[in-house]
Order: sequence, then structure tokens, then C-alpha cells
Amino acid sequence: MIVWVNGTFGAGKSSVCRELVGLLPGSTLFDPEEAGDLLRRVLPARRLAEVADFQDLPAWRRLVPELAAAVAAEVPGPLVVPMSLLREAYRDEIFGALAARGLGVHHFVLHVEETILRRRIDRAVDEPGDPVAAERCRAWRLAHLPAYRAAQSWLHRDALVVDSTYLTPRQAAETLAALVEEGAARCPIVRSNDSGGDTVAAAVLLFDDDDRVLLVDPVYKPDWEFPGGVVERGEAPTLAAVREAAEELGLRLDPAELRLLTVDWEPRVGPRRGGLRLVYDGGRLTAAQRAALRLPPDELRDWRFVTLDESERLLSAGRHRRLAGALAARGAGTPSYLEAGRPAARGAGSLK
Repeated sequence: MIVWVNGTFGAGKSSVCRELVGLLPGSTLFDPEEAGDLLRRVLPARRLAEVADFQDLPAWRRLVPELAAAVAAEVPGPLVVPMSLLREAYRDEIFGALAARGLGVHHFVLHVEETILRRRIDRAVDEPGDPVAAERCRAWRLAHLPAYRAAQSWLHRDALVVDSTYLTPRQAAETLAALVEEGAARCPIVRSNDSGGDTVAAAVLLFDDDDRVLLVDPVYKPDWEFPGGVVERGEAPTLAAVREAAEELGLRLDPAELRLLTVDWEPRVGPRRGGLRLVYDGGRLTAAQRAALRLPPDELRDWRFVTLDESERLLSAGRHRRLAGALAARGAGTPSYLEAGRPAARGAGSLK
């Protein structure tokens, strides 16, 4: 189990988490910033110069769940994590990877009213020690306040907010410990990762009256997706597409009415598995069907209809190429075969 204490820099997360470790039996303090320090030591300077923050390194976002899972296997209790995580896409990526490794996440935001927070940050400069380092820390914390304000729209929706403006670190830790016991802040992400091999997955494209395509926003990954998922053992891909549409959208589709648009071979990239991806045309949704769409909160956050151009900022590059290929096949009336979203070879773009 992970107890992730989020919030802006200077909110007192580290002090509260040190107290919290003493209140949760068998718990261990786990600081993802140490993974950032490791990357700073081992990555070339030119790569580090390309990012403003180590959180922007994909290696850091992969390393944190791996390290957390390894440490959790060595200790008897939960991991207590004091870490600002202000980008929702990074939250999805890291929390999804933790869930895939069997680690549930209790997500808190330690919130301090900004006027009081600024006073705390200013007082920290006056503490004994290195005045240059203290001023650098003060400037860093103040510079990140706008990012925290901007993140509150999703943070305060996703996590359980604990207002610690007038609480001591001990009092805030006691509040968190009680909420962990209640399970009030547990993120309802359910993911399984029972195989390290490549997979077959099926997706279904659904359209509105303007031929915009429906995309969904998973809670366990940074990019948007098509409705769909992995084909289970012994299951026909068409039936998998129908099942996923029912599970993800509450939508009942007739498998006989699905039309294959594209078969795309997806290469393995890092920890993400590859394999064959089948994309079906599920047709246009009526107004009644659109009004009846229901999302499982443990998997999906939102849905919307978008054009191909609009989808480019929501989908990963490979998914966007796959969508473009599927829409082209829909327009041509002929299924196509792709590799990494592109025609594999001259003459290989059609399955006819």
C-alpha cells in the first residue's frame, strides 16, 4: 500500500510524513526525489539540460513505481510518500503503474492557505544554516505556487484534501492516519498485469452525427484512448470489443454489426507491451445512447467526441497514427494492415 501525500512545495509534507511513519505500523518513508537524485548522477548533462524538472524524465516516472514495488516487498507495512505531483498525466502514469504492480494508493493533498504558506516559506529563510541554499529553496517554493493553484482543479477532485493551515505536523499526521484506516482516500484504480508477453487487443470506434470519434480518459495512463482492451484467453476479438464497450461505457453493441477497420502491430516500448491491435467501426451513437453512457470510476475519468486533428493532443503518437489509418480505411470501405500505425510496405496497406 502507498500513502501518497501531495501538495505544493513548502506545505510541510516531509515533516508530516515523518510523523505519519510513527503512526502507521510497519510503515516506511519512501521519497521519490531520491530516484531523481540518482538520475541526476547517471544521466548525461545534455539530457538533464533538456528538462526543467526530473519529473519530466520518463525514466523517473518508470523508476518510481519499480522502486516502490521493490521496497514494498521488503517491508511489512505501507510506504509513506511525501511528493508533489502536480501534473495529472504524471499522476495517471505513476499511479497506474503502481496499481499494475498490486500496490493500492491512498492519495492525499496537504493544503495550506496561501497567505499562511507564504509566511512559512519566508520564515524558512531565517532558519540557521546556509543562507544561499535557504534563499534558493524559498525562491523554488514560491515559483511553484502558480503550478499548484492551476493543479487544484484536478488535485482536489482526485485526492482527499486535508487542510493543515492551522495544524501542527503531528496533528496533520494523526488526521491522515485516521483517514488511511478508514480507506477514505484510496484511489479506485483496478489494473492487472498478469503477463509480460505481447497481447492482442480490440478497440471500437464510435461516432456522433458529425463523424467525430469518441475517446476516453483512463485514470491509469497519461494519454486518452479508444474504448477497448486486451482480448482474454479463448475470446474472439470482436466479442472482446463488445465486452469492453459494455464495461467501459455501459453500451450494448451487436457483434454482428461491427466492421473491422484496421489491424495494427504495436511494438513494445519500455515496459508497455506490444502486439496486434484490432480496431472496429461501432457506428454512430444516437442521442439516447450518448445520454446513457456510463463510465467506471476505477478505470475512466471522462469521454468526449473529437475530430482527427483534435485527437492529436490527446492520443499518443502511435494511437493517433492508428486512428488516422482506421479513419482512412473507414472512408475507403476497405480494412487495412499497419505496423506502428503506418502501412507496413508497398501494397500491404489493405486486407482486401
